[in-house]
Amino acid sequence: MSAVDEIKAKLDIVAYIQRTVPLKRAGRVYKAPCPFHNERTPSFVVNPDTQSWRCFGACAEGGDLFKFAMKQNGWSFREALEELGRMAGVEVRPQTPEQRDYEDANDRLRGMIKTAADFFHEHLLDTANSAAVRALKYTREKRALTDETIAKFQIGYAPASWDALLSTLTNMGYSENDLVLAGLVRRNEEGRVYDAFRSRLMIPIRDERGRMVGFGARALAAEDNPKYLNSPQSPIFDKSKLLFALNFAAPAIRESETVVIVEGYLDAIQAHQAGYGNIVAQMGTALTESQIKLVAPRWATKVVLALDSDAAGQNATRRSLEVARATLQADYAGRLGVEFRVLSVPDAKDPDDFIRENPQMWPQIVEAAIPVADFVIGMEADALNENPSIQEREAAVRRLLPILSASEDDLYRSSNLQKLAIRFKLQERDLLMWMSDQPQPTQAKAPRQPVDEPPPNFADGDPLVVLEPAAPKIRDIVPSETDMEAYCLRALFTQPDAYYAINRKLRELAAQLPGGSKAALDDFSTEDFSRTAYRVLMQNFEDALAQDEIEFVEYLRQNLDDSLLNELDAIMLDQHEAYALRVGQRLPGDLAASIKASERQQMLLDINAELVEMALRLRERRLSRERQELAYLEIEGENAVALQELAMSSLHAKRLIDMEISRQLHAWQYSNAAKRSQ
Repeated sequence: MSAVDEIKAKLDIVAYIQRTVPLKRAGRVYKAPCPFHNERTPSFVVNPDTQSWRCFGACAEGGDLFKFAMKQNGWSFREALEELGRMAGVEVRPQTPEQRDYEDANDRLRGMIKTAADFFHEHLLDTANSAAVRALKYTREKRALTDETIAKFQIGYAPASWDALLSTLTNMGYSENDLVLAGLVRRNEEGRVYDAFRSRLMIPIRDERGRMVGFGARALAAEDNPKYLNSPQSPIFDKSKLLFALNFAAPAIRESETVVIVEGYLDAIQAHQAGYGNIVAQMGTALTESQIKLVAPRWATKVVLALDSDAAGQNATRRSLEVARATLQADYAGRLGVEFRVLSVPDAKDPDDFIRENPQMWPQIVEAAIPVADFVIGMEADALNENPSIQEREAAVRRLLPILSASEDDLYRSSNLQKLAIRFKLQERDLLMWMSDQPQPTQAKAPRQPVDEPPPNFADGDPLVVLEPAAPKIRDIVPSETDMEAYCLRALFTQPDAYYAINRKLRELAAQLPGGSKAALDDFSTEDFSRTAYRVLMQNFEDALAQDEIEFVEYLRQNLDDSLLNELDAIMLDQHEAYALRVGQRLPGDLAASIKASERQQMLLDINAELVEMALRLRERRLSRERQELAYLEIEGENAVALQELAMSSLHAKRLIDMEISRQLHAWQYSNAAKRSQ
């Protein structure tokens, strides 16, 4: 039994969900108002027989215990596996002594940061200290923060002493070396150790799981520089991979599918105090790729940049958009539909000032955020002189083309080019020609071997090798659901980029749905698999594809536990195919050499076509399961119309899938007939 199955065997989904959601029994199932959106009539259903849940309202989502824990807490699958494993008393993965020591050391560092935050917070509230009293007055009056907000974000004050924190923590048993590593104290060239933060307002920084990892310290005196001082890089603090207040903002971002990114900590804190929970702050002068991936497409389909309106803020926005463009093209080409907009704060330098003065107007200016194309075109045009030459206009346009062409939607791309041509008084055909000169994006994934060379020789014991498999000839019959699931996983793990082809096809079909919810044809995911082990493997596949810190294969090696490796090994073993081999073995040289480049390219095209067909068949079965779940609900009251719309959308999606599968089969038969006639 895998760790996932063991956890699910020990944790009942009804008991787990009932800890936070007031479930009421309704026949064979349990109902409640959905915890992920506001509603009056219960549309959230938990089925103890299948150990699954589903929302038949605005969310239109569902899944098993793991999916609920991930959605409710904003966890990745790995985080859910670890947390639920601890709750169930299941060891997720045996750790080596080195790994255990590393995790223990990081936990110790986080413990020091938490203790320091308590220390600073207590000092801010110390009425016997005149400097602390002034700091608290500044926080309440100048920054307009309430006591509730101060407590929620655990804002503190670092006393002016050179060793107040140092003495406190060393007396608690922490070593000077640990304190230096955590960034709480510094050591000068003479070896003297002293507090890193003094006479500053202390704002604890948490990771997306709410664990304290560092501080942002604001100067209280005008002469103190810099105005903001962050914790230094450490094993637990990397500002390029953090978004301030994300732990608080995650539920609102998931619900609204929109994230607003501001520049400063106090901008975000002020927004949360005013009730706008989907606000986070970047940790630097411009967004990074890792920061974007924390929220998009994980939770948000709309990203609004609300940076300062001064020149520095505008330049930071431009740099952030460059990063967003590179992220969209290099990592998510063909599958990510994230809309980026730019918010201009009127008559104020930053969102903090605006929200304090006009809190009720904030939703309106967020809604009025302009498209990226309008912002960058205007910014570039404003930088030109009154009568720019054609060479100057061409140079400006060439600078803008990489951003404006970064869309998987041809309609948006065409609209952007039209705006650009009109604003700079150029011919659109020239822009199209210049755009074709742009370097093509490269996938930030594991490198593929050249098609005319054999795969590399992996060392013995490597648990996973990505091969390019032959396409099983399975069109003559419709295989079982388990066989189709195994086929899809085998194709995806051996050719990850084929995932994009599935989602492109699903989006094409979704565009034909008559209004309403498009959830019936959303991206291919764990929900399309029935077996728990296959769901987990699909989640690992998505996690590996979404990150770019290490290669796809290496990520899987590090994150798949032994039971999943065995499961994947069994999937990859296909005795009916000459090219299929056990995971960890290299393709024989004579066989690899016999595969010509053209044949391999055609093979990959066949894989994509058959994979899309199998994925569509799995979606048909998923829709069928969901319609059966609808039967558990009482179709009455305010819920009736919404449930009927879901059922109709599902049936319409099924018809579109049936038509597409039929079209693909006819195309395949025609192609085969043409080949035989040659």
